[in-house]
Amino acid sequence: MNNLKATGRYTLLCIACLIIMVGALVAPGLVTISSALGVADNAILLVTLPAFGAVIFAPIAGKLIDKYGAYKSLLVGLFLYGFLGSSVYWLYGPTLVFANRILLGGVTSIIMASSTLLISQWYFGEDRLKMIAQQGMAIELGGVIFLFFGGFFAVQHWALPLSLYLIAWLFLLMLLLFVPRNSPIKQQESISNETNGVDNGFTLKSVYMIAVLSMTAFFSTFVLLPTTMHKQAYSEDNIGLLLAFISLIAVVAANFMPKVIKLFGEQKVLAIAFTSYAISSVFFLQAGTSFLVIGAIFCGVGFGFSIPLLNHMTVERSNEKVRGRNLSYFTMAVFSGQFLTSFIEHIPGDEENVFILCIACCLLITMALLIKHLNSHKTLTQK
Repeated sequence: MNNLKATGRYTLLCIACLIIMVGALVAPGLVTISSALGVADNAILLVTLPAFGAVIFAPIAGKLIDKYGAYKSLLVGLFLYGFLGSSVYWLYGPTLVFANRILLGGVTSIIMASSTLLISQWYFGEDRLKMIAQQGMAIELGGVIFLFFGGFFAVQHWALPLSLYLIAWLFLLMLLLFVPRNSPIKQQESISNETNGVDNGFTLKSVYMIAVLSMTAFFSTFVLLPTTMHKQAYSEDNIGLLLAFISLIAVVAANFMPKVIKLFGEQKVLAIAFTSYAISSVFFLQAGTSFLVIGAIFCGVGFGFSIPLLNHMTVERSNEKVRGRNLSYFTMAVFSGQFLTSFIEHIPGDEENVFILCIACCLLITMALLIKHLNSHKTLTQK
């Protein structure tokens, strides 16, 4: 049992909201914001460069967390997040703006890894899985809230969405007030990390690889839809609403994920996630609001059934002494997936080709997961 009060629990969940908004916040108003900052020729980098920064700085973040502790690292991360996120308003041109976005991504890697480490220190066993699932819900709930307001504010003035980064300072204050610096006495895990890895055939490296693939599939939507919907004459607030709806569905899916795990197991749930990504791309290929909504539902299910689960799998397979470092590697994997979407614009053809490629890749990954599940089942049967 832990003795973290409800206010402390809600604080950790609020902090999780910051993770996805770091790049996605500017997506609804990407055209006008990039023009105002003098980076219209490379507008997509405003969304994807924070992910690149997270990838670069994640190993450093892991070392800092292991050295200074999750709590202190999170305090510093929250302060810098608010400062860097909002200060881009005073910058202009590719060099300064993109450097700011890279540093902001590095700070986000500290926030993601240290907040998850705090959860692992306060919650254990099944409670931990439920809390990490709720963290995944909070990450996407941040998308619902901040993408909605990002689109709404962008219609009023291009710079207003940037003010939302300052909410990190409110969460910093909440952390100081509601989360104690000292976590409970470390408890013995019921199952060793080695056993967890062998039982279902997943090592940490395979977890990281699947996380990269999942985030690439998911974030491709956030990169492609603003352009495709703009061509179909949808307004920026309409784009923000659809992206927020995807995040809302991901919240619901993450809520049911622990129950679905009990029914099907980890590998099958991950296969369902990638199947959902493939189906979403099929609907995004069609024109019309109804198709966009159906595609958004499947895309949200893909995220809710994959990233929170993979986050929990990383914790369960990590020794207590190196958990901060391994979580930083997971952060690197997640944001690597986001950054890979930067190269989408270099794929020959238009957005339709990208969606078709996404369908093919997701179906191949689904088949690989199912084959792995069958092989694991045969191995256990023979034993």
